Amino acid sequence: MTVLAGTDGDVPYVEVSCVDAAGRRLRRPLLDCATARFEDVVPVRPFRWSRGSHHFPGWYWSSTTGQLVGFESWLKRDHLVLMDFDPAVAQIASQPFWLHWHDGSRERRHAPDFFVRRADGSGMVVDVRADD
Repeated sequence: MTVLAGTDGDVPYVEVSCVDAAGRRLRRPLLDCATARFEDVVPVRPFRWSRGSHHFPGWYWSSTTGQLVGFESWLKRDHLVLMDFDPAVAQIASQPFWLHWHDGSRERRHAPDFFVRRADGSGMVVDVRADD
């Protein structure tokens, strides 16, 4: 596992990559992203539909954002609707970035489902998973 230089070796090195509104690809250390406006980025992956698939991707018109927000399943859509009705939520971005890290044997990456900017200015990363 890669660790941050100058630390005690317990902090794994994680990077974030995204595509800004101008279409530029950006990649930075996670610790440098505390003030990043992830609500302004475009999804890092496309939402795909295929005949006979078992997931239900789509686009939801969010009154909070005033634009379409993508989802990949009905469960994720349901969470998106709940966030849209939450007065503490000011912005929602779908699949806003990739998280990159090394697990000790190989490079890994994961795109969280949503980034939420709250009305108080704080940010929240939301990953939706079924209970099972």
